[in-house]
Amino acid sequence: MNNSVTNTARLLWAGLRALLVLTLVTGVIYPLAITGVAQGLFNDKANGSEIKANGQVVGSSLIGQAYNLPVKGDETPEPDLKWFQGRPQNGLGTNSVNTQYSLILSGATNRSGDNGAVDGVCPPLGKVEESTLCYWVESAKAAVIKDNSVPGYTVKASDVPADAVTSSGSGLDPAISPDYADIQVHRVAEKNNLPVAEVQKLVDEHTDGRTLGFIGEPTVNVLELNIALKELVAKS
Repeated sequence: MNNSVTNTARLLWAGLRALLVLTLVTGVIYPLAITGVAQGLFNDKANGSEIKANGQVVGSSLIGQAYNLPVKGDETPEPDLKWFQGRPQNGLGTNSVNTQYSLILSGATNRSGDNGAVDGVCPPLGKVEESTLCYWVESAKAAVIKDNSVPGYTVKASDVPADAVTSSGSGLDPAISPDYADIQVHRVAEKNNLPVAEVQKLVDEHTDGRTLGFIGEPTVNVLELNIALKELVAKS
């Protein structure tokens, strides 16, 4: 009987010691070591890839932002056209549960590429159901053409790239294609009373090439571009 109690006590003590050691190693030492390595070698990424302007954090290079005017009474505010605009926000505006790049929820529209199409072609706006991807894309295309056509520069339907009228899989894409940035240059220049050449130079300077020269496509981070635009406007 005494031997049984002694053995049980010995096993319990051994288990407790193992628990304490593993807690110390996996709950304290390992997290501190990983945090130290991350902060030392990958400080920017470990802290959320923050973007700063005037010494303040204004966003992340990984998360898109909306550049809208808060119009009272509208379900979705109108875009503030003095800024470069990002991709449609997870479902093309009012059709989505996430209309403001909200981090509470993200996701795709879950519509197939031919949703609403007839014989593989999207019908005109007046002949397509409003709940379909075709309607969302055609509505977005019409808005892109209207917003970016200014005196002396007209955007054609063939000029509108896919990323201007479709949201990304997460709905939080922070970047657009150089083609989409290019068709916004004249509008941004006009709204900010800037020379077109200077605004185009900003876009070119903020265009990132393919990863390792062959992976992915060239992109333009919209937040970084708009920060540079704000600085240019202040100087002018």
